[in-house]
Amino acid sequence: MVTTKALGDEGEERALAHLRRAGLELVQRNYRVAGGPGRPAAEVDLILRERDGTLVFVEVKTRSSEDFGRPFSAVDRKKRRRIIRGAMAWLRMLELPDLTFRFDVVEVVASEPPEVRILENAFQLPANYYY
Repeated sequence: MVTTKALGDEGEERALAHLRRAGLELVQRNYRVAGGPGRPAAEVDLILRERDGTLVFVEVKTRSSEDFGRPFSAVDRKKRRRIIRGAMAWLRMLELPDLTFRFDVVEVVASEPPEVRILENAFQLPANYYY
């Protein structure tokens, strides 16, 4: 039996390989920001750069099957807020406010053969967020 962590790690590797083949360059992996009192830590699975300089913050969701829905369905409002919080912290470190960026979700279904689907612009930065 494969553990959830091992399945997630395998999915992240597959997603990264797929994104690299699509021409994206890895900038950072598993960027974490500590949470405050009563706030969980925020993490961005993959931060990549497209050839045109656009930064792509990627959440990878891996499932062994789609019996209980698509992997994307696990990226609920709370999860999106944690990803956004991590991405904003990373952008603040750069001190480059005019950067173009987006949020993608990569779905990995560990079937035979495995499926990898990129959902570009899977969600947007809410209007009340600033970095």
